[in-house]
Amino acid sequence: MTLDELRTQFTAAATAFAQGDPEPVKRLYSQADDVSLANPFGPAVRGWADVSAALDFASSRFRDGRVGEIDNIANYATPDLATYLDVEHWRARVGDGELAEFDLRVTTTYRHEADSWKVVHRHADPISTPDPAGPLRDR
Repeated sequence: MTLDELRTQFTAAATAFAQGDPEPVKRLYSQADDVSLANPFGPAVRGWADVSAALDFASSRFRDGRVGEIDNIANYATPDLATYLDVEHWRARVGDGELAEFDLRVTTTYRHEADSWKVVHRHADPISTPDPAGPLRDR
């Protein structure tokens, strides 16, 4: 699988994730000992067993969701490693909350393993304001 194919598959996999099914996203991850994940639902974890469990828990918090557009801000790539900074646009119920739209600021590192690209690190956090620099602009 090429890196572009992996990134395309991630959008559909993330929609399943936002509906409570982590399996399609998990298939896109490396299962190496150095795989890592940092998300808003717990501490950063490393190693496939802990990343898999963290993905299961995070996905269990979502219902009725979908992931829309993913806006790429920057990317850096070598033949075997790539890092992307994206803004993902989500709509989902989180916990017992109402259906809501929110954006995630995400940094993902991909690694070429064998004949395919895999997610080797993901760090996602919610963006709390539409223009976080707005209030600081006058300083």
